[in-house]
This record gives sequence, structure tokens and C-alpha cells, in this order.
Amino acid sequence: MSDLTPPEAARLAARAGLPLADARTVGVAATANHIHSVVSALRDLDFGDTPPAAAYRALATRHADARKENPDGTR
Repeated sequence: MSDLTPPEAARLAARAGLPLADARTVGVAATANHIHSVVSALRDLDFGDTPPAAAYRALATRHADARKENPDGTR
């Protein structure tokens, strides 16, 4: 996929019902391109032996124990 250009960012934003000021199109396009590059890097990772998030069980920590003692967050 090629980089998103500022005019394309404005067109897509308008199509989504999000009018975009001309002064912001360069920044929005750059941000979208950066996010795309990060997501692409994550897609390349091998998670073959990693169980799904639903299988994760957090161990009790002193923070979790403190919340049990003070559910309102006070110490």
C-alpha cells in the first residue's frame, strides 16, 4: 500500500463525515501513515505459540490486594 497523501486524507475524512481543515491534512496523513507502518510491523510478528488473550490469568499482586482492601481506591 502506498502512503496516504494529504488530499486523500481530506477526501476520506469527508467521506466519513469528518470535515478536515486544509491546515490539518498534512498532519493527519503523516499520522495515518505512521500508524499503518506500526500495524504492518505487528502483523509481521509470529505469535504461533501465544495463547489468546482470553486464556490469560493475571496473578494477584499487592496492587490487586490493596484494591480488595480499599475498593474505593483510598489507602
